[in-house]
Amino acid sequence: MSVAAATEQGILRRYASDQLVTLAKVVVESAFQPIVEAGTGAIFGYESLMRGQERIGFESPIEILDEAERIGQLLPLEQMIASRALAKFLTLANRTTATLFLNLDVRLIAKGEELLDGLLQHLKNAGIAPSSICFELSERFDNSKVPEFAALVAKMRKSGFKLAVDDFGVGHGEMKLLCDHAIDYLKIDRYFIADIDANARKRHLLKNVVNIAHVLGTRVVAEGIETEAEFLVCRDFGVDLVQGWFIARPTTLVNELKPSFPHLRDLGKPKVNHQALDEILIRKQIEMLPTVNENDNIDSVFELFRRNPRQSFFPVVSADNEPRGIIPEYHLKEYIYQPFGRELLKNKAYARAISHFIEKAPIVSLDSGADRLLEIFANMEGSSCLIVTENMRYAGIVSAASLLKVINEKQLKVAQDQNPLTSLPGNRAIGEFMQAAVRDGDATRHFCYCDFDNFKPFNDAYGFHLGDHAISLFASLMRRYFFADHHFLGHVGGDDFFIGVTGSTACELRGLVDRLLEDFHTGVFALYSQQDRVAGRIKGHDRSGAEVFFPLMRCSIGVLELPRGLVIDDISRVGTAIAGIKAKAKESNSGVVFHPIGDAH
Repeated sequence: MSVAAATEQGILRRYASDQLVTLAKVVVESAFQPIVEAGTGAIFGYESLMRGQERIGFESPIEILDEAERIGQLLPLEQMIASRALAKFLTLANRTTATLFLNLDVRLIAKGEELLDGLLQHLKNAGIAPSSICFELSERFDNSKVPEFAALVAKMRKSGFKLAVDDFGVGHGEMKLLCDHAIDYLKIDRYFIADIDANARKRHLLKNVVNIAHVLGTRVVAEGIETEAEFLVCRDFGVDLVQGWFIARPTTLVNELKPSFPHLRDLGKPKVNHQALDEILIRKQIEMLPTVNENDNIDSVFELFRRNPRQSFFPVVSADNEPRGIIPEYHLKEYIYQPFGRELLKNKAYARAISHFIEKAPIVSLDSGADRLLEIFANMEGSSCLIVTENMRYAGIVSAASLLKVINEKQLKVAQDQNPLTSLPGNRAIGEFMQAAVRDGDATRHFCYCDFDNFKPFNDAYGFHLGDHAISLFASLMRRYFFADHHFLGHVGGDDFFIGVTGSTACELRGLVDRLLEDFHTGVFALYSQQDRVAGRIKGHDRSGAEVFFPLMRCSIGVLELPRGLVIDDISRVGTAIAGIKAKAKESNSGVVFHPIGDAH
């Protein structure tokens, strides 16, 4: 900035400070940035961002807010900004189903009730539920030092507003907020999202933050996504909502806001996407309990419990069918069994709405695996159920008994998928292992495709019994050399096998492969007759039926290497690479070929 420009800006700011709110009304606008469902591309809501403050000498929204605080005008400025944002929000066609995210400056907490009361009146006049508004709690200042904070948060929740922790990871006391209050959304700061596809430490952190949040019934928003690779990692790790320039930039023009981003749904996914076994099993066990709308009256809840005397809780949803938690019967019993308790609850002066009785419950997406559900249950304490969602909306609940049925049925399906001769997992399990491995770049991965050469002539000459013996021998040797937790063994079918290895070097793997093949070739050699062993070949028929000589059987192994940090979403790319490497292995003298995925042809 030039000296002249800086001087001009300083004059503007000095003048603006005397008339800050008046001038802000003329120049400040609300820009909306879409917040989108990661799995579907559907619009979930919008964050309201301040624009135009530079026209009166303030480079950023933070600067004008700091100046307003200094001169004692922060409350009227925030009231004006919130009113502008709400007015724009009310012009949207999806206003009854979308959520408006508003930033709340911590310095306003002492006067927060005044701000809330004004918004509640605006919402009432417009016929919009308070659950359409989510306050983002700014962590730029330590809110734990503000004595009125807990009371304000309690009022927000009881009024029906949603709550989000903004810039999670770089502010003050975010974990304390999660422990002390029922938070609806956790917004991961851009710092942890930037280049996450190439940073294993960030991926570990994100994965664990998502797990913690979901156990607490909190949704996760990834802020500042700027690349497709960042988006894909966030989606794969269970992030619920995404926001950033890769999806859409903020705009002050309502007609520039898209109704949805359907291309995100299929981004990075194979063209043919078969429904996962876990999802099929979970769907069978979902219980569709009736729900309570958070805006219903208390009488409707009593009626629901009366009609369902064996039910001890019901899920609570917002106006757009997003789960808010559960309402347990025991919260109401203290009123039911008191004289005039029910009348007290319905008394407008006492003001006890459904939102007063909501308890948070773990929330998990339907497309999460059975193991993920089991992990959440293992970390739960005192919760009655898991709330299951589909496309962020209530889909039902899963109890502990239902989850046990899912796990037992999955184990049965897995057992059925095992090869009866070798008892190794079959193609379904192999596919699931590969799908998970290619999307987790935290370590080097090797996919080994094992295929017997000249197996058919041996099988034809010596019979199925010895053919099966050779197959069983190879499976036994695989188990001998590949037994660690980071090893996966599978039987593709016939004389084709698969070995998946995570975290080993190519040198370490080559040593195991060489020993496996040496023992296998020694064992197979002994299955031939003395005459064939001496000749080093056997007579058989080729595909056209002509009689020819074939070399003795051996096993070829093509090894595809995926380096650490590489994340792949198109599994067909891996299949094509393996096919090329397998052919090269058969042509090689050693029968073993190692190739990085980018060098497979």
